[in-house]
Amino acid sequence: MRSSSHVLPLGVLTALLLSQVCSGIKWLSISHAPASLHINQTQHCKLLRGMVSSQAQLCRSNLELMQTIVTAAREVKKTCQKTFSDMRWNCSSIDIPIDAQKYRPDLERGTREAAFVYALSAATISHTIARACTTGDLRQCTCGPIPAQIPEPGYRWGGCADNLHYGLIMGSKFSDAPMKMKRAGSHANKLMHLHNSEVGRQALRDALVMKCKCHGVSGSCSIRTCWRGLQDLREIAMDLKIKYLSATKVVHRPLGTRKQLVPKDIDIRPVRDNELVYLQSSSDFCTQSEKLGSIGTQDRQCNKTSLGSDSCDLMCCGRGYNPYTEKLVERCHCKYHWCCYVTCKKCERMVERYVCK
Repeated sequence: MRSSSHVLPLGVLTALLLSQVCSGIKWLSISHAPASLHINQTQHCKLLRGMVSSQAQLCRSNLELMQTIVTAAREVKKTCQKTFSDMRWNCSSIDIPIDAQKYRPDLERGTREAAFVYALSAATISHTIARACTTGDLRQCTCGPIPAQIPEPGYRWGGCADNLHYGLIMGSKFSDAPMKMKRAGSHANKLMHLHNSEVGRQALRDALVMKCKCHGVSGSCSIRTCWRGLQDLREIAMDLKIKYLSATKVVHRPLGTRKQLVPKDIDIRPVRDNELVYLQSSSDFCTQSEKLGSIGTQDRQCNKTSLGSDSCDLMCCGRGYNPYTEKLVERCHCKYHWCCYVTCKKCERMVERYVCK
């Protein structure tokens, strides 16, 4: 007779299964790791919750890389919330608790918000790794390759290019791992998340631009040393926000020999490689709803004079707003003293602010 001491309780087993099924971007919870934690031992990987088995294995075999990935997770949260600070959905759901078995519903239901978060996460992790190669924070990679094309007269290749190639390989290996598991949720959701992650990486490829430094007598710039460098992450996030606003709703239906995602209203064409896609419509995020994953906009600050998404009319969903005054202390009456310092006084002023009812 088999001993029952090795049989997991039903509740524990269910939690384990959920952690595997619902873990597509659960790795973002590693952003909660203590700032003092320096990942230099394999047992440190156990302190980083939210990873699936293949991500944990990558951690154990690439400890130095994992430190960079933790940095990327923190950057995803910060960049997402800053990019959407002027909208009803302000990316609050990306702050995934360590012990959560699921995301908030707005990230679990295949919404356009989930589309943006997956795209931004994929772009950020590859961006952070590529930059870490350039700064020397990763010893297993170096500067990006020198372009094959011959530069124009007065230009020369040099400097240290961002290693986008390495960033894309290692970034996708880590961030796509949960969606490639057998228990990765529905096939439709898996296709959606993998597609949007690739859209994020494509936005990163498009953000690789030529950067130059001038050389010459008295700033004449007779010669320019140039390299391929990535734009700042906030610019890439804004590009993805535009894609979010024009995202395409899709359905999962047969296309050829297998089921694919096709545009819901114009299914005569396949999904484009550069468009974000979503399966389910979102809440309007006006009122609090646990079921829909909305925290509402009550007490959110709004802009009375704006005509955009941060206006008091749109942000407050027509409920009205309350004014309040805030005291600001600023530097003023600054004077430059030769040589070489600046002195300033402190001035106070009252500013009127508005919050949604």
